[in-house]
Amino acid sequence: MADEQTRDEVVRFTSDLIRIDTTNRGGGDCRERPAAEYAAERLAEAGLDPVLLERVPGRTNVVARVEGTDPSADALLVHGHLDVVPAEPADWTVHPFSGEVRDGVVWGRGAVDMKNMDAMILAVVRDWARRGIRPRRDLVVAFTADEEASAEDGSGFLADRHADLFEGCTEGISESGAFTFHDGAGREIYPLAAGERGTGWLRLTARGRAGHGSKVNRENAVTRLAAAVTRIGEHTWPTRLTPTVTAALTELAAVYGVEPDLTDVDALLEKLGPAAKLVEATVRNSANPTMLDAGYKVNVIPGEAVAHVDGRFLAGAEDEFRTTLDALTGPDVDWEFVHRERALQAPVDAPLFAGMRAAVEEFAPGAHVVPYCMSGGTDAKQFARLGITGYGFSPLKLPEGFDYQALFHGVDERVPVAALHFGADVLDRFLRTA
Repeated sequence: MADEQTRDEVVRFTSDLIRIDTTNRGGGDCRERPAAEYAAERLAEAGLDPVLLERVPGRTNVVARVEGTDPSADALLVHGHLDVVPAEPADWTVHPFSGEVRDGVVWGRGAVDMKNMDAMILAVVRDWARRGIRPRRDLVVAFTADEEASAEDGSGFLADRHADLFEGCTEGISESGAFTFHDGAGREIYPLAAGERGTGWLRLTARGRAGHGSKVNRENAVTRLAAAVTRIGEHTWPTRLTPTVTAALTELAAVYGVEPDLTDVDALLEKLGPAAKLVEATVRNSANPTMLDAGYKVNVIPGEAVAHVDGRFLAGAEDEFRTTLDALTGPDVDWEFVHRERALQAPVDAPLFAGMRAAVEEFAPGAHVVPYCMSGGTDAKQFARLGITGYGFSPLKLPEGFDYQALFHGVDERVPVAALHFGADVLDRFLRTA
């Protein structure tokens, strides 16, 4: 269990990192360097040799290696991103970049996504340095830029240009797993991520005949685009179960004492009550229209109209995703990927998964630890290029009524101090024995 200094540090580091504004607005509009320098200084104080790496000035990544006691063991990657999504201060109860600790809660953008985990990693590594502890296997610690956009300046850059720093890494852990999900009936469920849907961000382009807004025009690009966007938005995708989602449904069914009938997934989800939220977004592909851009004057029919769609596809279902988009867009609208990353699967019967489960159960007796698949994606996608199997494991014990998932990219993002203490304890236990 972490000592008092480690508990103080995990809270202080979370607050400090939140106060460093690393807002990623996309298109290269972000500067992670101050946060990277902060993390590197904390690592150096623990006797490590962090390396700062940039593809573009200001878009800084940090990598350091913690030597393990077993040189024959494979290395483990432990990574977190330093950038955050934008936040409008006027919408928040507490300023999003204050890092204020109020009533036992740390407030600010990044409190759950994911400067809390960054702080846990730093605090645990420093605790080991003070106590002379070494993990069994080498740990490669990485703090990345640009996860909230394309990862081009972050994990993608590291995987493509600095693969040598990750030599020996076969598995990795990062965000979005091992948090408390309260089902409203007294059960505490801790989902551990063992998969991610693939990312398919799309640009749709409709072309037509430009002309005067007062004239009949059967080749209106806006009309063509609107029809395609409507078809995409209203499409019902078929159920497709991956091994991770099958395991999630089976284990949740056991928690609730219901038959895991995988021939009627929608009916099974209904029987799981609120816990269905952990699975329902990952039983099929999805495509949500998010942006529209057309025209420059109300009385001019433009010759081109553009839309953007956030598409996600399951492992093994990308071909179906592409074929379906071809049919939904039709002959008058072209589509292309503006950003594409693979879907991921990780085995739930692996020793590493068992180790994560055991670490959570040690500090949360009576918890139901289950696998799940993330509906979105993380830097694990880029590190998968190096053959690294990724899991989501950033432990937090949260009070009932604290909607962790709603705070991702939401207003009033915050994390309880007690949750950070729990996270440091579980992470310490897991990493020492992994």
